[in-house]
Amino acid sequence: MEQDWIFGLAGGLLIGAGGAVYLLANGRIMGASGIIGGLVDGSGHSTRWERLAFLLGVFAMPIVLTWLWQPAITHLTDNLMVVAIAGLLVGVGTRIANGCTSGHGVCGISRLSLRGMVATVFYILAGGLTVVFFRHLLGVI
Repeated sequence: MEQDWIFGLAGGLLIGAGGAVYLLANGRIMGASGIIGGLVDGSGHSTRWERLAFLLGVFAMPIVLTWLWQPAITHLTDNLMVVAIAGLLVGVGTRIANGCTSGHGVCGISRLSLRGMVATVFYILAGGLTVVFFRHLLGVI
């Protein structure tokens, strides 16, 4: 039996713990898109070092962990243009939804936020429809 699900479980637990620590330490919700958005638009000027430290951890930790474990095998497309466009669309979507999976999904649902629950339902639905459209109908991914 494959045990790759353990990595998903461990990742989810780490994101949840990180969200709890961020909320306890700062009194704010840990939403990655809001943290990045505050750096980009300048609204997070007073907390820029905290935001940069958070983003450094988000980018550096997977690199560090690949030294300890073999990277998971994915079925990501080899087409880097598709990956770049998908990343940009995710960024646009998080700005439209005023939050991302960590803000709405992890932190919002755990606080029983109706806004977080509704946003999570819609971005999961949109993601599923996107996969059906681009993979099964167009064959792009």
